Amino acid sequence: MTQHAEALPKHDVMGPVTRALEASSLFVACGLVAWNAARFAAEPRALRWWLPLALLAGAIAADLVSGLVHWAADTWGHESLAFLGPRFLRPFRVHHLNPEDILERDFLDLNGDVALLACPVLLGAALTSLSEEASQLASVFLAAFGTFSLPTNLVHLWAHQANPPRWAAWLQRRGLILSRDVHQGHHTAPHTSHYCIATGWCNPALEALGFFPALERAIESLTGARPRSDEAYR
Repeated sequence: MTQHAEALPKHDVMGPVTRALEASSLFVACGLVAWNAARFAAEPRALRWWLPLALLAGAIAADLVSGLVHWAADTWGHESLAFLGPRFLRPFRVHHLNPEDILERDFLDLNGDVALLACPVLLGAALTSLSEEASQLASVFLAAFGTFSLPTNLVHLWAHQANPPRWAAWLQRRGLILSRDVHQGHHTAPHTSHYCIATGWCNPALEALGFFPALERAIESLTGARPRSDEAYR
């Protein structure tokens, strides 16, 4: 469907209460990242051989979950759903019709919701004991998962910018974060691939496995729900 630029849907402007919540979430999330880093630095027993693997696993999990959330918001439900519709589903679906709208969102609006979701994960990491090896591993994994999740929407924003910051472009060229070219795969009709946006690392494997189509078929078979039935955003 072709629309004139002025007729394209845009992101909703958040009110002062929501913006205060988003600002608080960002502040708390950054504090929790620092708290976790300080805990690990002060605990020599956490410096084990598996530390890089736990950090990598957390980063991969963050990317996988970003894809699952993105896929779920794109595929199921309707904007009329209470709370989830306007706050969770609509932003993703508006983004399909008006991808460049993300460039107009400010830092707080872009990152506040992700920080809100990351806070429980980071708090869980901070409250997990470092007295045993298994709990150390769990704490490092959760901290990495929450930390790598935090910049998801910044990475997404840079993948839409023609000229992202030079250091972000450097990371994109080396495949360390999602690039503009790779992300374009999701914005090519029918918009049913390349859902992972935290780093984009999981996309090749999930596409090769046909993971999301298989998951949709299984859900439709079990529930009768039809994927992408919200025709308002097709």
